[in-house]
Amino acid sequence: MVITPLSVLHTQTIRAGVGKANISSTEPGTIVNDSLYVKALILEDNQKTIAIITIDVVALEKIGHVPDHYLTSVRTLLQEKFNIQPGHVLINASHCHGKPRPDVVGQTIHAVEQALQDMEPVQMGVDRGMEDRISINRRLKLTNGKERDIRHAYSLPPDEEIEGVGVIDTEIGIMCLRTLEGNMKAVMYNYACHPIQGVPSRGDRGNSAGFPGYASDLIEKVYNEGSMAFFIQGCAGDVNPVLYKNVATPRSAEIHGIMLGSTILKQISQLDYQDVKKLDYIHETIELPLADLSTTIDSLEIRKLELVNSLNGTSLNFKTFLTLYLKYHLFQQFPSFYAHQYFHEKMLGQENFLLLDQENQKLVSDYLQNIYRMEELTVVKENINLLSNHQKSYLASKDKLLHAEVNAFKMGGFVLVTFPGELSTQIGLNIKEKSPYDFTYISAYTNGYTYYAPTDEQLKNRGGAQEDSECVLGMGWQKIFEEKALEIIKSL
Repeated sequence: MVITPLSVLHTQTIRAGVGKANISSTEPGTIVNDSLYVKALILEDNQKTIAIITIDVVALEKIGHVPDHYLTSVRTLLQEKFNIQPGHVLINASHCHGKPRPDVVGQTIHAVEQALQDMEPVQMGVDRGMEDRISINRRLKLTNGKERDIRHAYSLPPDEEIEGVGVIDTEIGIMCLRTLEGNMKAVMYNYACHPIQGVPSRGDRGNSAGFPGYASDLIEKVYNEGSMAFFIQGCAGDVNPVLYKNVATPRSAEIHGIMLGSTILKQISQLDYQDVKKLDYIHETIELPLADLSTTIDSLEIRKLELVNSLNGTSLNFKTFLTLYLKYHLFQQFPSFYAHQYFHEKMLGQENFLLLDQENQKLVSDYLQNIYRMEELTVVKENINLLSNHQKSYLASKDKLLHAEVNAFKMGGFVLVTFPGELSTQIGLNIKEKSPYDFTYISAYTNGYTYYAPTDEQLKNRGGAQEDSECVLGMGWQKIFEEKALEIIKSL
């Protein structure tokens, strides 16, 4: 009796290989809390080879510590060494704020080389999970119709001025590859949230991959040696970790990572696997309008001057203000002394304590208004700086267009669409809703970096929040991208 090997029975299924390299900075003074990695997943059918690379950095260019021309250098080397076409290389930055080592290009090539040496036939399983404990939309809807965002760079508006928050995407897109012997080879998962929670006691000083690092580490420890987890950052432009501004407990990205990883593992246990014979991949460049930000900058400069001129001197300093503020909020009816003294004065036809209270409450109110004006002033100044920086790019542009790379990848029922900027969550939800494929996901921060990409509705708030201020795109860009994304999805 002749037994046909599994590899022969599945000669038409795709092949896959995985590899990774530790890219944590080793520079003196760098505190490494947990390791940063670049990981490579190589996929091939009978006609093409596709490289999906994930990297624990904030972005591939313009911000962070990745060397200039990283994407171009990696693509050129992969073509020269392994004949992988530049348009078939997809690199997603997790957007964690860790610092990589200087030779990150070489380490990326090393990870790909490992993956190419690891190629074997695989089967694929696809599913989705839901996780709503990790993220919160960081844009705050205000009673005046404007929006503010949750940042450490400035304070939040008073509670009474907040009337709502934006949406989040709780879906986790999960794609697993296993060998024909049933061993897990790769787990790719897509989720949308800024990995900026930090680590206990080290704050921003601790080099960390954030919650995706902890989630991937948990997944890899559960499965066989050699299995690899790949985090694909989604539309996280306006999504922060929940309790991001909490000052009562230490920051801990590990908690969020364990939550996410556990949810993924639970979902993976229910997967069905199938052979996949073909990979589909589309590589295009689209043109998006750039924004002339001069009018917004001018209006904010006027607002800055108004705020400065509205500051009024008071008799109080912070020490006396805080004392009075607490007293008048804790004991509103009889704040300055025992109640009987107020009744005693009333019996005598006097109101000394009442007059004192009125005077002090006016001082507290005036001082508090100064605080609110100064807080708004910090927001205005920060956003003027962001807008002014991007206005330089607009003035330097000849065609006033942003040329952005958009890719679409399909394997079985799993579809991934890419964009280089920090897409707002609603854009991802729109594309998912209209896609003909049930498992459609968006890979933002991919193949370049074009700063924030908020919705046109959010751009009406230009100058009020980071997402709409640190944005080079003009009104109308969202429709162009969403239509192009759906067009190439439907052509897969």
